[in-house]
Amino acid sequence: MQTVTLGRTGLVASRLCYGCWRLAGTWDPGEVTPERRANGRRAVRAALEAGYTFFDHADIYCQGVCESIFGEVLLESPGLRDRVVIASKCGIRRPGDPAGAPYRYDFSASYIIASCEQSLRRLGIETLDVYQLHRPDFLMDPEEVAKAFDALRRAGKVREFGVSNFSVSQIIALQRACSMPLVAQQIEISLAHLQPFENGMLDHCLSEGIVPMAWSPIAGGKLGDGARRVLPSQQEYRTEAIVEVLDAIAGERATSRTAVALAWLLRHPSRIVPIVGSIEPQRIQDATRSLDLELTREEWYRLLIAARRDPLP
Repeated sequence: MQTVTLGRTGLVASRLCYGCWRLAGTWDPGEVTPERRANGRRAVRAALEAGYTFFDHADIYCQGVCESIFGEVLLESPGLRDRVVIASKCGIRRPGDPAGAPYRYDFSASYIIASCEQSLRRLGIETLDVYQLHRPDFLMDPEEVAKAFDALRRAGKVREFGVSNFSVSQIIALQRACSMPLVAQQIEISLAHLQPFENGMLDHCLSEGIVPMAWSPIAGGKLGDGARRVLPSQQEYRTEAIVEVLDAIAGERATSRTAVALAWLLRHPSRIVPIVGSIEPQRIQDATRSLDLELTREEWYRLLIAARRDPLP
C-alpha cells in the first residue's frame, strides 16, 4: 500500500482510507446483532490485510456502534493501534438530544471535547490521530473551536485536526483562529461530483498542504458495480457517459471500473485520499488495484470531458 503524509505533519497513512460508517450494517443501534458486529470486524480485518492503515470514523455512525466495533478489533489485536491512523468526526447532533431538540450541528467547545472523550472510550484508545468537524455549524465561533482543539491537544487526546464538508472561506476563518494547521478536509469528490475541482477547494488544499479526503469516491456505487443506496443529492447523478469511458479504459488496462474511477482521483496533485466504504472483502481489495494504475493525462481528460457532459472551452 502506498502512503501519504497528512498535511505538513509527520503523520503517515495509507493512500486509501477505509471508511467505517457501514461496519454496523445499519444506522439503528437497536438493529445491531452479534452477527452484524462480527461482519464489521471481518471487514476491518479485510482492510488491514489489504494494506489499509487509515481508518475514518464519526460519532454519528450508528450512534457510536461503528467505533465500538473497531475498538473490538483493536482489543483483539495487540500492537495494532501503533500501526494505524485513526480519524473520527463530531458536531452532528441527533434530534431529541436533549428531549425536544432538533437535528442540528454543534461546535461549542464543551460538545467538541465531550464528543472526543466519548469516541476515545468507544474505540478503547487514548489518542485520536485526526479529529474533524463533521458539517459546518452556522454558529461556529472559530476562537471557541480553537480553544477546544488546544485543550484536546494539550491533554494528549488528539494529535491533528481537520474539517469535513467545509467551504474554502470556512476553512480560512477557522485556520486563522487555530494555532495548529488543519491537516484534512473531507468532502464528496468523484467523477459524478466535480464541484471541488471547480470551486477552488482542491486549489486551496494544494496551496495550504491540506489533504482532501474523498467521501463517496465512486458516487455511492454508480461508478462501480452499481449503487445499492445513494444519498438524495446523488439520485440525479447522470453517470452513463462516465461509465462508458470507465469501461473502455478498464478494458484497455485490464482492470476494474472501480480501480479506474479511484485512479482518476489519485492522479490529482492535491493528493486526494479516497475513502473506501464497502464491507465486502472483495471490493475492499479491488479498490487497491487503483494504486498500481497511473492514468495518462489523455485518459484523465477523457474521463473529465465525459463527466462534464460538455467539451472544454
